[in-house]
Amino acid sequence: MKRQARGGGPIGIGAFPTDTGERADGAGETASTCRLRRRLGRADLRAVPEARKELRELLQDWGRPGRSEIAELLTSELVTNALVHTDRDAVLTATVGPDGLRVEVRDFVAGRPRPRVPNADDGTHGRGLVLVQSLADAWGVQPHGVGKAVWFELDAEAA
Repeated sequence: MKRQARGGGPIGIGAFPTDTGERADGAGETASTCRLRRRLGRADLRAVPEARKELRELLQDWGRPGRSEIAELLTSELVTNALVHTDRDAVLTATVGPDGLRVEVRDFVAGRPRPRVPNADDGTHGRGLVLVQSLADAWGVQPHGVGKAVWFELDAEAA
């Protein structure tokens, strides 16, 4: 799986198979992936459980036990951050391929999120990116012309 942010293009809603055009083993076969794309409405926090449900369905037979639950948790953190901190629409993209899962939430505000040390007096705030940083196999922020994409990757078979 590529380790750089992707983005752009038309937005399809729902999960669907795609042909990545990449070679699965270099011997002429094309790797098939499954992708979920979902537009997230401005400040619509109902999108968080809906995105988790759609991701759960996408990952039904994916990875070792517990991997899809971690993916759901991290996805809900990224979706929540985009909706709460940007006051704009966002786009969720999840791509499952032979090597693992990549989830990206693209928003249209330039400010970069940063993990911060949670304050015990701050309730549940400030823990999202710390969770992403500690549980994802890779993660990052990719600036775009308008906004950014915050992404993470999970290997299917990692412990």
